[in-house]
Amino acid sequence: MANVAYLRVSTTDQNLDRQLADIGITFDKTFEDKVSGSSMDRPALINMLDYVRSGDTLYVHSIDRLARNLGHLNEMVTSLTSKGISVVFHKESLTFTGNDSPMNSLLLNLLGSVYQFERAIAKEG
Repeated sequence: MANVAYLRVSTTDQNLDRQLADIGITFDKTFEDKVSGSSMDRPALINMLDYVRSGDTLYVHSIDRLARNLGHLNEMVTSLTSKGISVVFHKESLTFTGNDSPMNSLLLNLLGSVYQFERAIAKEG
C-alpha cells in the first residue's frame, strides 16, 4: 500500500513546490507534469495511472490539478476507485474510495464543472 502524489502545473515556468508540501505525508512515489490539465496525454499522469495498485492512496493538491475537464475527472476517479485506489484531493478535503456519499459525488461534479468553466473563460481571453 503506497502513498502516491500527483503534481501538475500548466507550464514549465511554474513551480510544483507548494502542492502537497504541507500535508505531512511521506510519499512512496511522486509523479510530476508541467503540461495543461485539459489533455489526458500527460506523461507523468500516464505513468502514475500505470503505477498505482489496489490499496494505494493517490494524493492530489486539488481537483483541477488532476483534470480540467469534467468527463476526464469523473473517468479517472471512477477508474481509480474501482481498482481499490483511494483518491484524496487536499485543497477540497475530499476523499474518494468507491463507496462515496452522494454529497462527495455532488462536490466532485460541482467543483469539476467550475474548474472546467474557469479554463473555458481563460481561453476566451
